[in-house]
Formats: sequence, structure tokens, C-alpha cells
Amino acid sequence: MQKRRDVLKLAAGTAAASFLPKKLYAQTGTKKLSILTWNIIDMEPLFKQWFATFQSQNPGVEIEWLDKKGPELPAFYQTQLAAGTPPDIVDIQGGLGLEWAGQGALLDLTPMLDKEPAVRARFNPEYLANWVFEGKNYLIPFYVSKSLLFYNKPLFKAAGIDYAPKSLDDILSYAKAVSGADRTGFLTLNFDWLYWPLFRMQGVDLLTPDLKKPTFNTPAGIETADKLAKATADGSINKISWTGRWVEPNGAFAAGNVGMMHAHSSAYFFVKTQGSWITPETIGIAEVPGYWSTPNSHGYAISKGARNPELAWAFLKFATEKSQAMDFARGRTLTTANAEVDKDFLAELDKNDPTAAAVLRTQIEHTDKLTGNWRLSDDSAVKNIVWAEMQNIFLGRRDAKTALADAEKKVERELRRT
Repeated sequence: MQKRRDVLKLAAGTAAASFLPKKLYAQTGTKKLSILTWNIIDMEPLFKQWFATFQSQNPGVEIEWLDKKGPELPAFYQTQLAAGTPPDIVDIQGGLGLEWAGQGALLDLTPMLDKEPAVRARFNPEYLANWVFEGKNYLIPFYVSKSLLFYNKPLFKAAGIDYAPKSLDDILSYAKAVSGADRTGFLTLNFDWLYWPLFRMQGVDLLTPDLKKPTFNTPAGIETADKLAKATADGSINKISWTGRWVEPNGAFAAGNVGMMHAHSSAYFFVKTQGSWITPETIGIAEVPGYWSTPNSHGYAISKGARNPELAWAFLKFATEKSQAMDFARGRTLTTANAEVDKDFLAELDKNDPTAAAVLRTQIEHTDKLTGNWRLSDDSAVKNIVWAEMQNIFLGRRDAKTALADAEKKVERELRRT
């Protein structure tokens, strides 16, 4: 297997993808297309097939593929931007695409989508709108996910619980009923606003609709934060919810002594490989109360500094067509936001893996209830301000009223700055 930092360079006109030495790459006079992806080197065989097919359809094209791990990609892309050599196409996760759009790094794809309405029509409109900044669409969906609730049926049964929670109070009461000894009742992932549905189901939003003012420092916001803090203090909520990121909470749920976990769909495939207790009979799949969820999706963007933007757009259309998107969905067991592909793939999965199908079906339903995806060019700055104080509250370091008031002032300053 090729290392992640290796560069896959493919010569035009070959029947199959091939590696080009760097010197040869520099000397060729063909059209070049560079693509930067986010930790999907395991899909190399499929990408090589795509590249070969695309080259056969576009003679004289040479493709350079780079793949970086999640922590490496943003720094690498920023370095390339500073050097004036950004890759033509970049795979971006979450709100980072909006930040780069706000910096002027990405090409506005709206004219292309307007010119080709059939391409726009491929996608779930809520997922496509996830990357609209100041009325312009800067990314199109590559693969998508959003948060849902997993629960341990045996622990629920032992506690006398026979249905999924319908409110935050249900979540907390179930968590308390399940916890005790070495057991805790509830876990959530916290990064990239994944914890925000716990507030949204209580009627608490982060900002006004025009994104100009914070709205979380309210009696409902204080009450919600306080409830979560108290549940953490009494052991109902596992503290890893507020200190871990990905491996830690997933590992804790996989161990089998946590009642519920709030995470996005890919967490299921992670915990399934680690938790011997996880079977179709033992794991429950449910929407979060109120159907609120936070997306944690990947999109394709074209750099504003792309050498061949028309060619880059042609590749994005190719990669999101039904055939290619279906191959990727099957290879990774995920949803793509290509509505036709997701419908057909879930029908296949219903027959082959009904539990995985149940998980992924939540990813294409109730997409009108996405939260935690405010269109902010300073998403990470606002996120860090709010999360720092939320973590203080949940871990008992500060009281909710004082901490949210401080967070509100800091967010107001940040919004004025931008």
C-alpha cells in the first residue's frame, strides 16, 4: 500500500493508472489536475480506476493525487495557499470549507451549478446548502454524515427501559437509571459542534438567523448546560464526553458499559469492530429527540488558484455521478448526498446488513433539522470560545450562568471583528 504522503501521478492515455516520476511529471506538456483528499488512502484502487476512466474521457490529462491525514491536511493546504500552489481540488471536512471560502481561497461553484441544474439536482439540498457562504456555494458533497443516537439494548432492558428517549430529560433520566458501579449512562462526541443537538432540542440556538448576535446565553441555555453538568457530576454522563474526541468515547461505548452514545454514523462502524457485544439484537438506533443532528460531512472544493478550473469542475461532475458515487458508497459503506445513489445503496444494504442500513438511513432523513452548521468564516474561532466555556461548565470548573455570560461577550467581540 502506498504511503499517505506519496504522490500518485497518472499519465494520460494509459489503460490503467500509473505512477509518474516527479521529473517526468514536471517535463510533460499535458493538462495537469491535482487533487488533495482527506485520509482516504484505503480507497486507492478505486481512485486509480476513476483516474484512468476520466483520462480516457479527457485525453491529455495528467492527475496528481495527494492524500493527507486529518490533522495534516489543513496545515498542508494553508502552506500551499501561501506558496501560491494550491491543489486544484481539495476534499474538506465540516465548517473548514466556509473558513477557506471566507479567506477567498475557494472558487465560487454557483455559476457552474446554475449552468448545469442537473448536477445541482443530484444532491440532497440541505447537504448542498451546508457549504453556502454569503449566498454562494463553494463545495459540493463528497460523502456525508450527521449525528444520531446509539443505545445498548441489554442495559436498557436491565433498567426497565423499552423505548428510545424522546427528550433531553428522557436522555438524562435513562442515563441515571443505567449508570452505577462501572457503568455510565450517556456519551457524546463533542468536536465540530457535535454536542449542539443537546441544546437545540431545548430550543437553544447559538446565533440569531443573520449570524450577527449570540443567542445561547438565555435561561434555557443556562438550564441546559447546568443539567448536563449535574448529570456529569453524578456519573450519569461519562466525563469522556467532554475530554475525549473520537477514539476515547467510541472505545468506551464499545466496551459495553455505557447506555447511550450520541455520535455520527461512522462511529457505528468503528465500535462494531471493537465491541463483541454489538449485534443487531443488542444495539439500538434512533434519531436524537426533535430530530436535531449535526453534520460532519466532506465536500469537494476547487481552489480559486486552480490552474485548470474547468477541468477540475469536469472531474467533480464525474466523481459525483451515479456510477462513481455508488462505487464509493459501497467501498466505504456511507451516504453520499447523491439522492439516487443513497436510495439505491440503502436498498442493497437492507438485504445485506440491515443494522448498517438503519444507521445510514438516519443520515438522509430529517435533514431539515441540521444544526451546528452556521455559515461562519470564523467557525473555529467561535467554536473554540464556546467550547472552552462549555467544557468548564460540564466538568464543574465554572457555573453555567457566569461561563455563558463570558462566552457571550467573547463571541460578540469575535463577530464584530469579522
